Amino acid sequence: MNAPRALTVSELTRQVKDLLEANWPSAWVVGEISNCTRAGSGHVYFTLKDDSAQLRAVMWRSRASRVKFDLHDGLEVVATGAIEVYEARGTYQLIVEQLIPQGVGALELAFRQLQEKLSTEGLFDPDRKRPLPSFPRRIALITSPSSAAVRDMLQVITRRWQTADIVIVPVAVQGQGAAELIAAALRMVHEIPDVDVVIAGRGGGSLEDLWAFNEEVVARAIFDCRVPVISAVGHEINVTIADLVADRRALTPSEAAELVVPNRDEVTEYLRQQRERLGSLLRAQAQRARLELEAIASRRVFVHPLERVHDLTARVDETAERLRRAAIRRVETDRRSFTEAAARLNAVSPLNVLSRGYSVTYKSQSDTILRDADDVSRGEEIITWLARGRINSRVESVDATSKRISGVVEAD
Repeated sequence: MNAPRALTVSELTRQVKDLLEANWPSAWVVGEISNCTRAGSGHVYFTLKDDSAQLRAVMWRSRASRVKFDLHDGLEVVATGAIEVYEARGTYQLIVEQLIPQGVGALELAFRQLQEKLSTEGLFDPDRKRPLPSFPRRIALITSPSSAAVRDMLQVITRRWQTADIVIVPVAVQGQGAAELIAAALRMVHEIPDVDVVIAGRGGGSLEDLWAFNEEVVARAIFDCRVPVISAVGHEINVTIADLVADRRALTPSEAAELVVPNRDEVTEYLRQQRERLGSLLRAQAQRARLELEAIASRRVFVHPLERVHDLTARVDETAERLRRAAIRRVETDRRSFTEAAARLNAVSPLNVLSRGYSVTYKSQSDTILRDADDVSRGEEIITWLARGRINSRVESVDATSKRISGVVEAD
């Protein structure tokens, strides 16, 4: 019996390769992602594993760029692709064509991941949202130029507020590259002079059709826009990322147009009401002023102005008379006081004493009044004052015992 022919490693590996690749041109594999890395080339390398086995997998850049959600370790997925054997190492791997998250749709997962990321960064913060201008001069519409949405917006804006200038920035709103075009249009608005507000939107469609408004590049362009942005994605059920970042959300493009401009008829009615209110206020104020003026004019001073003058004249005359009488009383009081003082002075006057027979003698040299005979010597000159006139004498003798002075008298 002949022994079986031995195969070389290359032969065995080639047979395995042919067998695997022929029998599994497309395989669906459920597993958990681990060791996930994204190369600089854009290719994604990872391992699919379960409790007892592992399978190496690779997703080329062309396919990886279409994945909307974030690939990370621990994510349960269903991977679709072809089995490929790498002969040089005798290993096989799955060339992934599509990844579907387990338990949730790929788009829903991508939405949740981006929503959480941008919320953490503060892009949805209500405090940063800007108010819309009340009377915009120029409005930029970022949408498809041939869509029903742009026609609806133009119709509503021109009907409500004909003075607004409208600038259409044409973009594709769905399909490959639409998100980048929308973001570029939002940046282009900065180059258009005098734009006061932007409407970015489209009509309704499926979640996939609306997906450009869930892309991160659009969200950041809205956040960075220098003027208020209204998101007008025509889908009332699902909220897009653009809706969350925008300063205002409109359910439809037509609603966005109504939000962005006032209603001309309503403004006209408002102005009419304000004019009437202002007129009423002015009339009421004029009436109050008239009543106040009449009240002032009815006062006595304005009705009979000379009476006031007469009253003041009488008061002046009365005051002058009181002053005159007071002056007379003061003079009389001062006169009596002077007379009494003069009488008191006269009572103690030396002249009054002399008139009663007394005299005053003093030395002529020193004007010293003599009170004692010992104060004068023989030969001194003395002067004696009488009630009428004086006597100049020279002392001839002094009698100290009798206190008498004798001398030669010279009448003056």
